[in-house]
Amino acid sequence: MSDLIIKAGPHTFRARMEAEKAPQTCAAFLKLLPFKENLLHVRWSGEATWVPLGNLDVRVPPENATVYPLPGEILLYPGGVSETEVLIPYGHTQFGSKAGLLAGNHFLTVVSGNEYLAALGHLTLWKGAQPITIDVFRA
Repeated sequence: MSDLIIKAGPHTFRARMEAEKAPQTCAAFLKLLPFKENLLHVRWSGEATWVPLGNLDVRVPPENATVYPLPGEILLYPGGVSETEVLIPYGHTQFGSKAGLLAGNHFLTVVSGNEYLAALGHLTLWKGAQPITIDVFRA
């Protein structure tokens, strides 16, 4: 299995797992499926949305980590300096928190629906939290 389906607000995306570059992160995230949370607009990172996961311990090391994800490069930050979270960038993003810059594990890449990422970001910015569900893609 390499594809996941993401439903966020009124939008649907398909994402590819980056299993070769972030195997432990992908395996840890699969244990969270089906993933059902609320998606918020970021506070410090620029043009991105995020799902705060508090003290959830996913027990993964840094792998395929970046501070500067491109639109559609979904990150899992496994906690440490800041809380555990999922970050979904839709534009210029420098991943950070009130504690400073963070490097998150790039474990998913949006491969379908990219044209709706900015609309989703603007929706969360102006209308607030949106429901998000991530699960296995079934053709």
